[in-house]
Amino acid sequence: MLCPDLHSLTLLFLQMKLTSQNHTTVTEFVLMGFSNIPKFQSFLFATFLVIYMMIRMGNSLIILITKTNRSLHTPMYFFLRNLSFLEVGYTSVTLPRMLANLWTQSRTNPFLACATQMYFFLMFGVAECFLLAVMAYDRYVAICNPLQHSIIMDDKACLQMAAGSWIGGIPVQMGQTYQIFSLPFCESNKLNHFFCDVPPVLELACGGTAMNELSVHAEALLFVTAPFLLILVSYIQIISTILELPSKTGKHKAFSTCSSHLIVVTSFFGSAIITYLRPKSSHSANVDKFLSLFYIIVTPILNSMIYSLRNKEMTVARKKLLSQLF
Repeated sequence: MLCPDLHSLTLLFLQMKLTSQNHTTVTEFVLMGFSNIPKFQSFLFATFLVIYMMIRMGNSLIILITKTNRSLHTPMYFFLRNLSFLEVGYTSVTLPRMLANLWTQSRTNPFLACATQMYFFLMFGVAECFLLAVMAYDRYVAICNPLQHSIIMDDKACLQMAAGSWIGGIPVQMGQTYQIFSLPFCESNKLNHFFCDVPPVLELACGGTAMNELSVHAEALLFVTAPFLLILVSYIQIISTILELPSKTGKHKAFSTCSSHLIVVTSFFGSAIITYLRPKSSHSANVDKFLSLFYIIVTPILNSMIYSLRNKEMTVARKKLLSQLF
């Protein structure tokens, strides 16, 4: 659960702003968001506020339950606790700003604030890709090599994998954000999105963006597609092993455990791969907005609902906690 020093990050972006000042007249961006449907601003604010509170409460409950219940002190729930903590941070980077814009109708976002939002959004996104891959590997070891699971996935290995997931993308995403906001922005400052994502910001750049687009695709292949392929290989092995189990009860339990993770993986990676790997010519503002809702809203709320409601161990632990509190 590590993040770069905020003071150092601020100094970096201030330096970036000063060095690019001679090439740009843009000092702030205007997040157009859902301005094309003015009659629904109040409805959207209420809807997204409820969703944000559900995400915060659901994932916070998972963190509390897996931390306080000793029977859940296993690698699977350790990584789930990390994922829930990550989801809270991930949504907090984007949703509060979107809610403020909907409530006040003031859509301006300063240059530095936009750069900072993009950096933390990318950092949390990469961490989630790695963490979902680590969770798939844990399920692979638990099902395909159960006798060695406690040895392979000991406390030290789990801590190293979690730390690697959190800090793995920090240097690269800092460089990526620096490169994007070093571009000249000299025409429009109207960002046709509800947060500072990579594709809509690149569309506003008036210089050559071919190298930046190539860099985005390369990083998407490294940080999104590669973990997804590792997850895919893990689940091919897992499903093959499950189908060989003699007991129907064992098959059902194994499939139940893995299906929750697969639903979260599909919604997150599917939308992220389409957003960042399709060519610029096929980008559409409305499609980008729709897809981004999947990885900033749908996946976090699915995570909290699936693991809270469908997981029997979590259900028992939740009832035990509530009985102790009340």
